[in-house]
Amino acid sequence: MGRPCLLAVFGTSHPHARALDSSPAAAEPLAASASPFDAALAALQNQIGYAFRSPDLLRRSMTHASYSRENGRALAVLGLAASQSAAALRALANDRDAPASAVSRAARDAAGEAACAAAGARAGIPAIVRVAGGTKASAAPVVCGALRALVGAVAVDNGTADAAAEVFWRLQVLSATAAM
Repeated sequence: MGRPCLLAVFGTSHPHARALDSSPAAAEPLAASASPFDAALAALQNQIGYAFRSPDLLRRSMTHASYSRENGRALAVLGLAASQSAAALRALANDRDAPASAVSRAARDAAGEAACAAAGARAGIPAIVRVAGGTKASAAPVVCGALRALVGAVAVDNGTADAAAEVFWRLQVLSATAAM
């Protein structure tokens, strides 16, 4: 039995986590396709600094339930949990004596729909996520669901929550930087 895997707090991967690769070559499997959707997914991989071994997970994460039965809803559940865990871990790493209410608030605020939708919008998810006609791709629940699914997809692809936490924080930093 191996030792338990803890989420990365300050941008370092678990020793068994796959290295994040932000090189342009990292997204070549998707970029080789002529599909505009695949080209957008390749650009997203470059932006988040993570190259998927299983591009189907990325495709699924950017597919809303209104579009297909093969969508990112289950991945979003994992992504929410990984995001909340990353935020709670960071809160406790910053203050080990923090009251439970402060840790809970930090997790809720960092992974909540408002922060999630803002980060997803700044990452360009509304232009990427596939939705059915009549569903607004820029609606906060759609954008947030896709971002959470993306974080969950990273966790499944990598086999740990460490890389998912890194992508979550990278998206938060990109969002905060764009807001300035």
